[in-house]
Order: sequence, then structure tokens, then C-alpha cells
Amino acid sequence: MIDTHIHLDAMEFDGDREEVIAAARAAGVSGFVVPAVDVASFARVRALADARDDVYCAFGIHPLYVAQACDSDLTALEAELAKGGAVAVGEIGLDYFVTDIDPALQERYFVAQLDLARRFGLPVILHVRRAVDPILKHVRRAGLPGGIAHAFNGSRQQAEAFIALGFKLGFGGAMSFDGSRRIRQLAAELPLESIVLETDAPDIPPMWARGGRNEPGNMAHFARILAELRGMPVAEVVAATSRNARAALPLMGQGARRPA
Repeated sequence: MIDTHIHLDAMEFDGDREEVIAAARAAGVSGFVVPAVDVASFARVRALADARDDVYCAFGIHPLYVAQACDSDLTALEAELAKGGAVAVGEIGLDYFVTDIDPALQERYFVAQLDLARRFGLPVILHVRRAVDPILKHVRRAGLPGGIAHAFNGSRQQAEAFIALGFKLGFGGAMSFDGSRRIRQLAAELPLESIVLETDAPDIPPMWARGGRNEPGNMAHFARILAELRGMPVAEVVAATSRNARAALPLMGQGARRPA
């Protein structure tokens, strides 16, 4: 299994990071994609990837962090990408659920980062909360090589629009809640080749860890839930979603962590 979205650099893991990674490996996780959220996290994310063959890094400025960002942060992101080693630009996007961050400011940083992704020929890892249509508009204009729409919670039509643009859709802890009917229906009915698994740990904890910390070891549970929703063997789900992750982020396993 490949966890396509996990914040291993988060302070929630400072006390037991190695134990968490070991437990996930024991549960069958063979790859961890760690997207940065701001310039301050770039060095931590790169260090995690440089020290471990199964950890992959992505760099970006998250929409919830743009209020603290400045133009020099985009310059720093460009310099970080120029070093090599990234499998994607991310986590980037728009978040209209949070109302105190200027949408126009979010959009400016998002468009600038899409431009960097295009220039470096990298896929993107998208944060799409309550902003799917505006994101689709900008992604269409950008002409990117695809990527992942993280924690997808849009409509069937929006899902199909992302798929048509070459994107995979990320599913994880939200599938564990019976009340997440739309997410569970999408997970059950969308083409399997369009789905990747993720935890977003330490965030989006599943039902059995509500109010607590999510962990990458939960990937095994998420694979079982997806298999149950689709009525198919877990092994097929694991093989397909891992294959999809490599298709979405093709630099995984191609020396992306070790720039020359």
C-alpha cells in the first residue's frame, strides 16, 4: 500500500515518529508521500525523504498558510523544486470552508504554484475543500500532467471532471463513517483506476479514532473498507490503488528522493 498523503513531519509525531512508521510498514505500507504545507516545513519534509527509501516528498504552500506567506516564499518554493527530489508540487489548492482567509489571496498563490508545476513538469497534490469548481477551472488552464485531488468530497460530475484531466482521487478516513454517504458511494462506484488511498495523518482520523490522531497504519483498514464497498478482494484493491499512486506520481521509485 502507498499512503499518498501523510504529514509525517507534523509535531503530533515528534514523540514516536519511528514507531509510527515501523507500525505502518508492518501493516503493509510500502510508501509514504509527505507534502509540505509552508516554506518552514520544506527542510523537515526533505530530511524525512532523504533518510528513508520509502518516503517521498512534495513541496507547496497550503491555502490555509497563504496569509502568513509572501512573494519570497514562491521564490523559495521554486528553488526547492530546482534541487530535484520532489514527486509533486503540493499541498496546494483552495479552501473556501475557512472563511477568514482571503479567497483572492489563496487564488493568487494557487495559480503561481500551478505555473511552477507546469514549468517543472510535475503533478500536483490538491487541497480541494469547498472549492472544487474554481480549482478545476485553474487546473484546466494550467495544462498539467495530472496529480491527486486529496480528500475528495465533491460530486460525481466533479469527480469525472478530475478524472478526465488525468487526476486520481484520494480516499481515506472519511470512508469509515456510515454518515459519509456521498464519499462512500463515490468510493464504491468510481472507476477503480481513478482511486488512491491516503490517511492525511495525523488529520482526518477514522471512526474508531475519532477525536484522536490518525496514523499511516490505518491504511490497511482503509483498504478493507474500500474492498467491502466495492465487493472485491482486498488484495485487488491494494494492487490497484498502489498502481494508481505510481501512475499519478510517476517519479516515485525513479530516484526522485536522491537528486544528482
